[in-house]
Parts: sequence; structure tokens; C-alpha cells
Amino acid sequence: MKIDRNPRAAGPVVTGFAGVGFKVDGEPTTGGVLLTPEWWRPWDGALSLDALEPLAAIAPEFIVIGTGATLVRPPRELVAALDARGIGVEPMDSRAAARAWGMLRGEDRWIAAALMPLA
Repeated sequence: MKIDRNPRAAGPVVTGFAGVGFKVDGEPTTGGVLLTPEWWRPWDGALSLDALEPLAAIAPEFIVIGTGATLVRPPRELVAALDARGIGVEPMDSRAAARAWGMLRGEDRWIAAALMPLA
């Protein structure tokens, strides 16, 4: 009997990225992506409550926001609106966000992510 010491959590995995998009579960994308433990979909990169509502609707612990090649703070109004719903916001550059997504999902954490492309 073989024991898998690194079980993979359910849900999409970011398997690569380039300037204009990502590879999610091996499928190349163009533009940003929204990720939950159950699904992923393209995202236009808008940092607004309306644009992130599909993520907020699953009531994650927090949303990892990958802001592209460098860290850009999300609008205070967005952070306050999500905080009012009990959802934290963790902004970081998209490379770090993709790594954090994989690590935290590996721990089976109920989180969401919004990743902007690097370019």
C-alpha cells in the first residue's frame, strides 16, 4: 500500500503562467481568472464588488488577489465591503498569489482567488 503524503485538494490548480494569462488545470487562458475550490472562470480584472461577487458568494475565509507583476493595493471600499461580509482580502503580486493558492488549497482551506495576468 502506497500512502500519498501530498494529497491534492479538490478544485482548480494553476499549473503555469505567462504575461497574458495562466494555465489552469493545464488549460491555457488569456486574461485574468477567478478561482474557487469548485470552479474557475475568466475574469476581466475589475477590482469591484460586482466583479468579485461570484467569489464572495461562496463565503470564503478570504480572497487572494493577484494584482499582476507587482503588488497594487485594492480599493479601500472593496476591502471594507468584503470585510463587512466576513471575508478577508490578501493582495499580492500574481506569481505569489498563484503559489499561495496552491499551498492553501493543498491544506484544504476554503478560499477564493482573483488573479490578474502579469502583463
